Formats: sequence, structure tokens, C-alpha cells
Amino acid sequence: MLRPALPLALTLLLLAACQSPPPASDTQPPAIDQDLLADPLLIRAQLFEQYHHWKGVPYRVGGQSRQGVDCSGFVQLTFAERFGLDLPRDTSGQATLGRPVSQQALQPGDLLFFKTGYSTRHVGIYLKDRQFLHASTSRGVIISALDNPYWSRHYWQARRLP
Repeated sequence: MLRPALPLALTLLLLAACQSPPPASDTQPPAIDQDLLADPLLIRAQLFEQYHHWKGVPYRVGGQSRQGVDCSGFVQLTFAERFGLDLPRDTSGQATLGRPVSQQALQPGDLLFFKTGYSTRHVGIYLKDRQFLHASTSRGVIISALDNPYWSRHYWQARRLP
């Protein structure tokens, strides 16, 4: 009588051991890696890895998933996933973080802000060689050139974290 129950018990034990972790809301954010944040090459590598995971995900106002993401949501989740930093959800909150940086002193990971309308703001993350990563309203998650006439005309400020 015990023999038929043994395979069932082992199967249930294995299934219990393979359960997924608790939902993200119950888990702690990753610890901030100060060594990672101090090394521009490591920051850039993390940002390019994030780009490859998110490339082409469409823009969606208020979105923060692979079904659609907006610019500030993409920046917020990138810094949380890659660097363990908890940033504000909206562009106006992100634009007050860290310290101002001139365009000539940009480093990987700096936040770039643009005034794209009377009260509309856009944010991206500097990579290298005047290129930045962002969620474009027309093309989704892409890399763009800071020297593009549109972006250079609308450039507002850059800020360095933390």
C-alpha cells in the first residue's frame, strides 16, 4: 500500500521545491552595487544588456512592461533592475535627482532630459559617444544620437546619479 504512494509523494516534494519565488512586490530590491556605479565600462555594459532585452518594446503612456513602456518607466525599471536604485516614476521627479552635468562631461548612466513640448518632458540614459537609450514614442526602446537635430533642439539638462 505504501509503494504506490511513494512516487506520488516524491513528485509532490519535487514540485514544491520548484515553485517560483514570491511576486516582485514581496521581494527586496537588489542591493546598490557601488563598485558597479563607479565604473563607466560596467555601467555601459549593463545598459547595453538592458537594451538587448528591451529593444523594440513599443511606447505606451504609463506602461512599464514588455507590452509597452514609457520613457520614465523605462528609466525607473532600468535603474532598479540593473543598479538597485529606486527612482521616482515620473520624469519631473527624475529631473531633480543627483547633480547637474554639462554635455561635455557626460558619462554612461547619466540621465538626459528634453523639453519636447510646452509641458512635456522626455528622459533617456546616456551610453557613450553622444548616444543614449530611451523609450521613443514612435519607435519604442531604441538608441538615439544626442546630435540628432530633434534631440539637440529639445535638450534641456543632464543629471548624474547617485
